Amino acid sequence: MSASSSKLGKPGKPGSSHSPRPVRPVRIAPSILSADFSRLADEIQAVEAAGADLIHIDVMDGRFVPNLTVGPVVVEAARKSTRLPLDVHLMIVEPERLIPEFADAGSTYLTVHVETCPHLHRTLQMIKERGVKAGVTLNPSTPLNLVEPMLSEADLLLIMSVNPGFGGQRFIPQALEKVRQARAIIDARGLSVELEVDGGVKPDNVKLLAEAGATIFVAGSAIFGSNNYTETIRQMREAAGR
Repeated sequence: MSASSSKLGKPGKPGSSHSPRPVRPVRIAPSILSADFSRLADEIQAVEAAGADLIHIDVMDGRFVPNLTVGPVVVEAARKSTRLPLDVHLMIVEPERLIPEFADAGSTYLTVHVETCPHLHRTLQMIKERGVKAGVTLNPSTPLNLVEPMLSEADLLLIMSVNPGFGGQRFIPQALEKVRQARAIIDARGLSVELEVDGGVKPDNVKLLAEAGATIFVAGSAIFGSNNYTETIRQMREAAGR
């Protein structure tokens, strides 16, 4: 057994005038940015066995963000290591150049930044034409109204709750209100867009994020830095109330 494998280990009140909060399925997406890359396949298989729902892969180009991480070859390796959906976040300039390669590597979702896509509609269509679910995201300082016109073309909206580029950062509190606003827009328009949050997500803030309307929770150091992946994922799911 590998070292990683050892880590497997309310409705509204009657008569209330308030409608109960809708029960939305919660999905936990460990981010491999915080995994041990010398044992990446083992790490991915460990969090899958621990109850993860997706595998989140951060692609950074050293230009849009200050860090440099992985390319399509790592996505392809991850695809061979798990049956879980691969949630690939492209923190890169000119993502259109590499969408075919990341799609062919086995991505389930490809998420692009509105800040790097002057022709966002075209980019989202390009992703979907490759048989991949299309996501859009925005930095903490970018207003939500920049992505609102294209939400009907997206399968996923990712709210960044840290400045992208590095793992292990603190959650930016203002992101909570952005999640609430995003949920209100999605519900008001009757869209079937998944609402994801990434950055500083831990068991102690998942409850607030779930109440705000998030359904996919990306966590890197909170999971891979823990002594027991199964217990950490269980805590996060329990905190979200599902």
